[in-house]
Amino acid sequence: MAATQCVSKVELTVSCEHLLDKDIGSKSDPLCVLLMSSTEDKYYEVGRTEQVQNCLSPKFAKRFVVDYYFEIVQKLRFGVYDIDNKTVDLSDDDFLGQLECTLGQVRRSLVPTLISPPVTQHL
Repeated sequence: MAATQCVSKVELTVSCEHLLDKDIGSKSDPLCVLLMSSTEDKYYEVGRTEQVQNCLSPKFAKRFVVDYYFEIVQKLRFGVYDIDNKTVDLSDDDFLGQLECTLGQVRRSLVPTLISPPVTQHL
């Protein structure tokens, strides 16, 4: 008899407050990218939010739906960038910060909000 995995769907919403203002003459135009890993340092992109124009405290409309496996540590990395061009490559955009946590931490949270100061490293 094959063992069945305990899995459920988790919907994640993202918002930020007091982002860095990297634009001159206007405010940053942030976008959030979600990366996930269940192995050592091998992250893959789950998806990206929409870009919010001229906003330092965005509440992104796009939601991420991911599978939560109870027995597996699933690492999440939320990276926020100021987008000023039409390219998909994030290396030419301004990095605003990131948050790293596990999906289990988000799932167990009594208040489904994680607060973290900006981290100044790139994804």
